[in-house]
Amino acid sequence: MTKRIAIAIWLTLGAVANAQNPAAAAARAWRTAHERAILSEFMDLLALPNLAREDVNIRRNAAAVSALLEKRGVKTRLLEVPGAPPVVFGEIDTPGATRTLVFYAHYDGQPLDPKEWASPPWQPVIRPLPASEKIDPPIDPEARIYARSASDDKAPLIAIATALDAIQAARIPMRSNIKFVFEGEEEAGSPHLAAIIRKYKDLLASDVWLICDGPVHQSRRQQIVFGARGVTELDLTLYGPIHELHSGHYGNWAPNPAMMLARLLASMKDDEGRVLIDHFYDGIEPLTETEKRAIAEAPDVDRDLMRELALGRTEGGSKKLVELINLPSLNVRGMSSARTGDKASNVIPATATATIDIRLVKGIDADTAAKRVLEHIRRQGYYIVETEPDAQTRMAHPRLARVVVDPGGYNASRTSMDLPISQLVLRTADSVGGPVVKLPTMGGSVPLFMIQEILHAPTISVPIANHDNNQHSFNENIRIRNLWDGIELMAAMLAM
Repeated sequence: MTKRIAIAIWLTLGAVANAQNPAAAAARAWRTAHERAILSEFMDLLALPNLAREDVNIRRNAAAVSALLEKRGVKTRLLEVPGAPPVVFGEIDTPGATRTLVFYAHYDGQPLDPKEWASPPWQPVIRPLPASEKIDPPIDPEARIYARSASDDKAPLIAIATALDAIQAARIPMRSNIKFVFEGEEEAGSPHLAAIIRKYKDLLASDVWLICDGPVHQSRRQQIVFGARGVTELDLTLYGPIHELHSGHYGNWAPNPAMMLARLLASMKDDEGRVLIDHFYDGIEPLTETEKRAIAEAPDVDRDLMRELALGRTEGGSKKLVELINLPSLNVRGMSSARTGDKASNVIPATATATIDIRLVKGIDADTAAKRVLEHIRRQGYYIVETEPDAQTRMAHPRLARVVVDPGGYNASRTSMDLPISQLVLRTADSVGGPVVKLPTMGGSVPLFMIQEILHAPTISVPIANHDNNQHSFNENIRIRNLWDGIELMAAMLAM
């Protein structure tokens, strides 16, 4: 079978499946008639700067998100604890319903450097631009909207709002009570979400949380994911001289912290990417037979991704990406020491710093993972401090490291694919765009653990963003086709 024929068959199956889901069909009809209004509303939301640490701006976002829901007749309120951006809560009561669904997303975005962007991050733009440079239908579905949070995670907010429009216009009845939980500091590690969930535990009671965050499969097929890796982060700083020294006068004599840092980081992983820290992989909860089967059935995209990303090799030995995301990982997020390029000086740096993240899988908690890294650093001969050392401390220890573990880490979680609600979500998604990819774990981290731990509710991810959306980096974008498809998926889930 040629690739062209396979794609044609897949598109045909998708069209047939969509026709079987009345809510998805209604969403497509509504979207087709209202593309300009949908994109205008979306771009207004994207124009709001949304860093969690900027209180005024993040509350403007909370107000705008509340208005999106209220415009659709949803009862809203803000859930708050001291020192945190509010969670926007919405509720639709369905008479006679015996099941409650929570739709979770977040409205805050990752920090950024505007100089890295091709266009200002909070001035959304469609590229390639329509010939008229206006948002006039029909919009090219392969065009993309570029802005911070275009995909992560404001696209699901607009998809949900538009799906509500479509369902209401078509008079499609809902079968469940619906709740919306839209967080304002997910990209900051959700440090207050657990406190909010505990405070409003009764209000947030439900049968399942649908997590509207993350990308679809790299094959562009819709995927439903039943878990997410946890995360913990740490900053590591090594020390040399009390101030920078001339590299000619003091080279080969004064220890260079940049070189020391390179050696220390290299000691943590081998050439295949396997982490060498003692006990790093201990405690991993085994996958079930259903989960193993889902991984085996997932499309093989590794070769295509290598071409897309211009990779000459991958880590992990013979394992595929879909297998590796079910293992914990250690990643150097960034390094800094003195200056580089045309700003470089002939110096021995005074310090060198790296920021590390550890992605966790079920069975390994955040505290344990961080302690294993700390112990590895000690075994390399370093004395560890938590605060900036004075001269006396620096002189007392030949190898000195300051390690600060981010307190906002959280653990991994995984919902059984065999639960009745899991099977219902899969059937519903299949009815929208054809057979979906189902996976036990998402590579990224979403605060599912605290939801399951406190509320004892299962969590299932229903992402809509394109896999190549540049989330967490510059030039973040959403492919318009993904937004359109996401509206249909959200409509089907709302009416599930």
